[in-house]
Amino acid sequence: MTHCNKLLLALLAGSPIGALIGFGQLPPASSLDSVLAGAQHAQASGDYAAAANDLKQAVRLQPALPQLWANLGLMQHETGDTAGAIASFQHALRLEPSLYVPNLFLGIDYAHSGRAKEAVPYLLTAEKLNKSDAQAPLALGRTYFVLGKFSSAAQALVRSTTLDPNLGPAWFTLGIARLDEVEEEARIMSEEGKDSPFSGALYADSLAKQGRFGESASLYKTLLDANPQPPCIRSKYGFALLRGHDEAGAVSAFAQERAAHPECGLALLGQARIDLDSGNTGQSAAVTRELWERDHGFFRTNVGVLLEGLPGEKAGSIAASLVEDQALSSDLRGALATAFNLSGPENGSSGVAEESSPSSQPDRSADSGNAASQDYAAGHFALCEQRLASSPVPLNAEKLHLLATCAFFTGDNQRAFEAASALRAMEPQAVEALYWSIQAEERLAFAALARFQQLDPDSAKNHVLLGDIDHQLERDDDAQAEYLKALSLAPGDAGAMVGLATVYLSNNNEKGAIEIAQAALLRSPDDPELNLIVAEALIAQHRYAESQPYLNKSLHVKPQMLPHVHALMGKAYAGMGQTQQAIEQLKLGAPSDADGSVQYLLSRLYRQIGDTKDAKEALNRMMEIKEKRETRGFKRVQDPDLSPLESSVNRAPPT
Repeated sequence: MTHCNKLLLALLAGSPIGALIGFGQLPPASSLDSVLAGAQHAQASGDYAAAANDLKQAVRLQPALPQLWANLGLMQHETGDTAGAIASFQHALRLEPSLYVPNLFLGIDYAHSGRAKEAVPYLLTAEKLNKSDAQAPLALGRTYFVLGKFSSAAQALVRSTTLDPNLGPAWFTLGIARLDEVEEEARIMSEEGKDSPFSGALYADSLAKQGRFGESASLYKTLLDANPQPPCIRSKYGFALLRGHDEAGAVSAFAQERAAHPECGLALLGQARIDLDSGNTGQSAAVTRELWERDHGFFRTNVGVLLEGLPGEKAGSIAASLVEDQALSSDLRGALATAFNLSGPENGSSGVAEESSPSSQPDRSADSGNAASQDYAAGHFALCEQRLASSPVPLNAEKLHLLATCAFFTGDNQRAFEAASALRAMEPQAVEALYWSIQAEERLAFAALARFQQLDPDSAKNHVLLGDIDHQLERDDDAQAEYLKALSLAPGDAGAMVGLATVYLSNNNEKGAIEIAQAALLRSPDDPELNLIVAEALIAQHRYAESQPYLNKSLHVKPQMLPHVHALMGKAYAGMGQTQQAIEQLKLGAPSDADGSVQYLLSRLYRQIGDTKDAKEALNRMMEIKEKRETRGFKRVQDPDLSPLESSVNRAPPT
């Protein structure tokens, strides 16, 4: 039974004929009784249209009862008569402004009608009226999401999941909202701190996650002498080298990190991995035990790297040997079993180690920041966090930075995010605040999406989500399979169709991309992302004139995607021989020029009109971009012609 149906039954049950006394002239009791009974029977059998007709008769018989108008609105909502539902809910609220149901569903229907701003006040009122129903903050979070207020959306959705931890749609929308907030913060960081080592570290991390270890190692290497330096950069460099089969370089990197930064547990994990690769499981177990004793949270969060990149059979054998090692405590073996997704210790442990308190209570004095710094230096991140979080005085910028760092390393991502947000409020230009905020919120997003997958593992949304992740990691064959599974479960699903069209485009299947995207456009003809996919595919086929109407509709994409659209427009104009228009558009598209191809095309066009000065400058800019790419670890660009623009990660829209 849907939430709407439950509310209807409750409202009808709470509206006996006796409750009508005091509303003026009453119709015959048997008449209204009969109408309400018919409405209740029709609703229980799923005939919402018949229930709505009965309730229309009921409000004619008793127009002064707001509950009847609310019930009518619910049935109109169920039948898809949004305009009628809005009118009924409005009437109910004119009679009684403090009713929960009309406020909730009026907000929901306003949001579904494209009137999200009008929806917010009603949903806020609904949440105040009923603090125990998860549907109000869920609807509010979705509405904030539509408005692009991702932080507010996340806050509302956290309230929803707290009230109902099994509410899958809330977890899904929460994860997507957090990812969009990460995207927005990354855009800000690329503008405000593009030359910062913290920005470089984040990009190197993303390359490593995509399996581009040579490129990530090259970029990490440029940051080794940076000041300030993001924590554990040399260890990350070591893991990139190790995954790139440079074991000697990795051994050196881990040793140097341990000497310079003994607090960096990643260096110990790197050494443990080297020991595992060489068959020295005893030494690896000793290092593992040391890390566990330092900080349980750090261990749980990071121990999975021990098995990354190992062949399945070898990884399974190593994992089993560690979990079964009786020299390790049961709690430690349980944590390893959880991390490696194996059965727990034989002693009956659940496999999930309980949080342990620090050996001593944190100092709550005003100068506890000094003790927290010492905790950090010893790798005791949980104790460091607790000292700072329990400080009796507000934290300054230095201590907020330390709190964000310690909380993140011990796996308390919510506290890390909050500390980073507070630091950014105090110092708006602090790139380090964005660095920790982006990483912590990304973890929170993935945790929310993982929870959604647990609750609804074989839904269309889940397959779209998996497809998006595969596409982001450049596993396009896997992504295509996931999108096709989603479409088999939910034909016409918008997120699956966008994802599949994007993958086809990435695989140079322009025909397939056009077919899928155009089919999706039949439902959403003005969708800017779908129009952009069709335009890009047409341009790849040199069908420049046909791309124009799609490009024009693509101008409504997210602001960060606009340079991509202008670059495509420039190529289309160039293909049609409209040189001056092409130059104007390519100049607007320059911010999207990741490989120098836009500048190369500009140089060619300037030469065509005899502008050798601007042609030379554009060519110089192309060379600068290529050199920077190579310095930061990119693959060399063999063909300087305009390459297809990068596609954004598709996400199924919250519904």
